[in-house]
Amino acid sequence: MDDDDPVIISEKDFTPTPSTSPLPTDESVGAAEAAASRSSSDNGSGTETELSSSKMTVDTNDVDAADDLDIEPTPSARQIVSVGTESDSYAFTFHEEELNTILAKVPAGWKVCVISVVGAFRTGKSFLLSWFLRYLEENCVRKYDENDANAADDTNQDGKKWYERVQTLNQHEGSFDWRGGKERNTTGMWMWSEPYFLPRENGEEVAILLVDTQGMFDHETTVGLTAAIFGLSTLLSSYQIYNVDKRIQEDNLQQLALFSEYGRMAFEAEEKAAAMGVVESNEEGEGSNVNKDDGAEKADPKKAPFQKIQFLIRDWQNFDTEDETDIDGMEAEMQSYLDHVLAERAASDLKETREQITSCFEELSCFMMTHPGFAVIKNKYTGDTSQIDSLFMNLLDRYCQKVFDSKSLQPKTVRGRELSAVELCTYIKSYAQMFEEIGSHFPKAETMLDATSRANNANAVTLSITAYTDKMNTVAGPQSHDYHKPEDLALFHKEARKQALLAFDDMANFGSRKAIEEARDTVLQKLEKDYDVFVSLNSGRNPLLGFET
Repeated sequence: MDDDDPVIISEKDFTPTPSTSPLPTDESVGAAEAAASRSSSDNGSGTETELSSSKMTVDTNDVDAADDLDIEPTPSARQIVSVGTESDSYAFTFHEEELNTILAKVPAGWKVCVISVVGAFRTGKSFLLSWFLRYLEENCVRKYDENDANAADDTNQDGKKWYERVQTLNQHEGSFDWRGGKERNTTGMWMWSEPYFLPRENGEEVAILLVDTQGMFDHETTVGLTAAIFGLSTLLSSYQIYNVDKRIQEDNLQQLALFSEYGRMAFEAEEKAAAMGVVESNEEGEGSNVNKDDGAEKADPKKAPFQKIQFLIRDWQNFDTEDETDIDGMEAEMQSYLDHVLAERAASDLKETREQITSCFEELSCFMMTHPGFAVIKNKYTGDTSQIDSLFMNLLDRYCQKVFDSKSLQPKTVRGRELSAVELCTYIKSYAQMFEEIGSHFPKAETMLDATSRANNANAVTLSITAYTDKMNTVAGPQSHDYHKPEDLALFHKEARKQALLAFDDMANFGSRKAIEEARDTVLQKLEKDYDVFVSLNSGRNPLLGFET
């Protein structure tokens, strides 16, 4: 066995949790390595240094103080994608270390819900996300690295609602970067440094990640770059909020249809590739079944490629009800308005636009927010919440409850599979690197399919190897003390190998048949190398070792 190709003992190798592997592993997707190492990076917001897995990135001037006092750096938005370089104003740059550091804070195996906000620039996206943070601070089950439950009751001892206890949204108390005025503020894509944990309807807890995106249509961003930002956000999100100003206009629908068209094309290309797969038998009878129809999960051709999108209409002025406390009545008006907007039209182009949108998303919804007050939009506004309009706050309260309701919290899925943080990291990396390579030119559907299938194959390899090593660890791993006869160990290996390949075949079932076969061969080779290590460990426990004559 090569020193550079060690055994993966369990999924813990992909998180900051110490591994029980007999040898250090380099098979990790990088989350643990990036979170545990200290490195310097320049991502456009200044030189920064990463601390250990329990730390986040902080300014270099604060590193020594944080080390000496063991102070947790202030939570903040971290840029995972930046736009523009010295040589290309529209180039994508993916900051993998930043993403790894965030995802490493999600416990191994936990599912992840990604909520992103997209829309035109200067429409209050970052302002909204800052309020999301305040809501999560008050209502999350626990925060990162907190052992005890931290659920906050919305009726605290002071008798105030959660938003009434917020005095300011200033940057020093943890907010996405925002400001009043007319100039754009956010560029690229930013993810909050801390995951929050909320209960799902089935009782499980899910990690919540918030993503802010560069505003579109700002006179500085090309249509191609706008499509790329929207496309990448759509690909990584489980819950996407499309921020629009005052009403849903026809151009909003056309833009959404245009950007989501690439997702539909990729989905159909995927189905075509799967349908054209060539069945090949294996002489050993135990080999690959990745090309067989039975046993492979088939995607529903009618199933939308993306999960949930919600139109969030800002500065709405047309509620019929005059009772500012009648939020239920206002919600009924919202649904009626969305039904009207999406209603079938006689004109073919209008009809096609609506059909395109409804075919690309599993769920469409709408919510409306009134104007927050003129004080908020001034350049000198610093975040004083007492200056915000009361109706806006009442609607914001209801909106946060709806977004983070246990029934709404659906993890990110790909082809029906709910993703863990490790798996999500692989997909985001694959998609982001795709955009990094092509710049502001939106990819062809086949390119998106290749990126998806590569990430899926990589996750299938990880899953299957982990399944094998977890099973073999119980028999002959570093913590085992029993010796097994070689023939018995070979039987254990055969069964573990069989289960690992079943796990691989169950997951790696779409995309290029050749790529899937190559990934499966990688698994087989790795399992044999890992078996050699387990044989060596088992031999070392032979009680007769050294007594041979």
